[in-house]
Amino acid sequence: MKNELATQSKNGISFLSSAVIVWIIFTFIFFLPLDIKWKNILMLWCSGIMFPMAVTLSKFFKVDWRSKGLPLSDLGLVLNLAQLMYFPILFLVFVHSPSDMVAVFAIITAAHLFPYGWLYQAMPYYIYAPVISVMVMILGFARASHPWVIPLVMAISLVLLNLALFADYKKKSSLSRSA
Repeated sequence: MKNELATQSKNGISFLSSAVIVWIIFTFIFFLPLDIKWKNILMLWCSGIMFPMAVTLSKFFKVDWRSKGLPLSDLGLVLNLAQLMYFPILFLVFVHSPSDMVAVFAIITAAHLFPYGWLYQAMPYYIYAPVISVMVMILGFARASHPWVIPLVMAISLVLLNLALFADYKKKSSLSRSA
C-alpha cells in the first residue's frame, strides 16, 4: 500500500516543490529593508500559498494529490496538517524572539517531513529531515548577520530533497512496472 501511494503521489514532490517556491519567496522577504516583525508577518502570510500552489503543481506533475481510493492517503493529509499544531510555537517566538522566527519555522518544516519516510517508504525523508533541522539550528545559533541565509538554505535543501525523492520515485515506478 505504501509503495502504491508513493508512486501515485510521486513521493509528495508536488508539495515539496511548492515548499521550494515558498522558501524562495521567504528568502526575498528577508532581503527587504523592513523591520524583522514585518518580515515575519509577510513570511506567515505568504505561507498561505503553499497548499493551493501544491494542488496546482500536482496537476503539472500529473499527481493525484489526494490519492483517492488508497487507504493510507488520508494519513498524508493528517501528517501535513500536524505541522499546523506547531504554529503556537511560532506565535510565541514571534512575540518573544522575532529574530529566531525564521529558524523555528524552518526547523518545524523540516522536522515534520520525517514521518513521510515511513508513509512513502522513502529514505530521503529520513535523511533530510534531521539534517536540515540540525543545519538550521546551527545557523540559528550562529545568528548570522544575514537573516536571508536560513530561508535560502531551506530552499536549496528542499530542492535537493526533491531530486532525491524523484530518483526514489523513478526507482519505485520502474520496479512496479517490471513486477
